[in-house]
Amino acid sequence: MEPGSRQTFEPAGAGGILIGVTAAAVAIGALVGWALGSVGIGCLVGAVVGIPAGIYSVYRRYGGAFS
Repeated sequence: MEPGSRQTFEPAGAGGILIGVTAAAVAIGALVGWALGSVGIGCLVGAVVGIPAGIYSVYRRYGGAFS
């Protein structure tokens, strides 16, 4: 990035990052849950971890767009 240039906010990109990170966390949670005997609880734990992780990922990517 060049000095002085502003980062633009792309809502579709932010949504894609949010959905992708959350889905990945749910999938990992499902795999761990399957290995431990309960896929449903694994998905739930993955979602509980994935939603804040997705929000943080969007913040890291687009945090400079509003300053």
